[in-house]
Amino acid sequence: MFKRIGLVLLVPVWIAVFALLKKAADGVILGLIKLPAGAPLTEALRFFLYEVPKVLMLLVLIVFVVGIIRTFFSPERTRRALEGKSLFSGNVLAAGLGIVTPFCSCSAIPLFLGFVESGIPLGVTFSFLISAPMINEVALVLLLGLFGWKTALLYVSTGLVIAIAAGWTIGRLKLERFVEPWVYETKAQAGASEESRLSWADRVAAGLDAVKSIVGRVWPYIIAGIAVGSAVHGYVPENFMASFMGKSAWWSVPLAVLIGVPLYSNAAGIIPIIQSLLEKGASLGTALAFMMSVIGLSLPETIILKKVLKLPLILIFVGIVAAGIMIVGFLFNLVF
Repeated sequence: MFKRIGLVLLVPVWIAVFALLKKAADGVILGLIKLPAGAPLTEALRFFLYEVPKVLMLLVLIVFVVGIIRTFFSPERTRRALEGKSLFSGNVLAAGLGIVTPFCSCSAIPLFLGFVESGIPLGVTFSFLISAPMINEVALVLLLGLFGWKTALLYVSTGLVIAIAAGWTIGRLKLERFVEPWVYETKAQAGASEESRLSWADRVAAGLDAVKSIVGRVWPYIIAGIAVGSAVHGYVPENFMASFMGKSAWWSVPLAVLIGVPLYSNAAGIIPIIQSLLEKGASLGTALAFMMSVIGLSLPETIILKKVLKLPLILIFVGIVAAGIMIVGFLFNLVF
């Protein structure tokens, strides 16, 4: 009871503090330290002091809510939901489940393995494998806080389309021969125990645990990403950035994906940098393509996949997803 009352009382405090962040940052930089307005160092520090608490506060709020949602979607329940579905409907459902089950690319792979063992079509499992890391709660909250709901919705919808289309394509190509034979020889555990019914107190506790675990793990990446973004914000000329990431540079999208695929980072580290790149003249499509390739196709993921998939299927998987991301980049550069 007291915990519930405390959480309710924290809401108006959170809102009040969040609303004062920009004034507080300006007060420290312009009033307390008295740096000259408009100077590169001034703008970089203002960006850093405002964005760090803003992003962390948003992250705590959303991760807490997602942590509660996570209690409704255990791996076993997710597996049961996908069993017996046809190819396209299974792709749609798997991609949707990937959104609401916030697993990173590496933690999604054991689930992927369990799905294949259970006889779920390979293409359906790939739709889940793509959407689970690509559309994650950290990326969503940062995009929502930094760019608004339209960009956040754009991120979710394009990630969903890529996951469905790529999974469907892989399914149609009949690539099961490129899965290591031992995967099909391993029987998935049957009759897994049903999840116990959790009380709301248990779910709130799970939300708090998620905050401790996720925010505790990613906050250094957030600060590092915002630090890089601050330097870009304060010191990088707009014309320089627009010259190779703007709409006029047709090769910017494939270059962004080519750089992003082998690059390992997470949403917490990459999105503040994306914000600064956009402010300095990078086009939305190119920046989005770079972000999605970094988040959705990580190097550790492909290394782990090598244990269960043969090289041709890994290359096909990376190629199809990279092509989908490039199409999204070109499309949004054309529209926006």
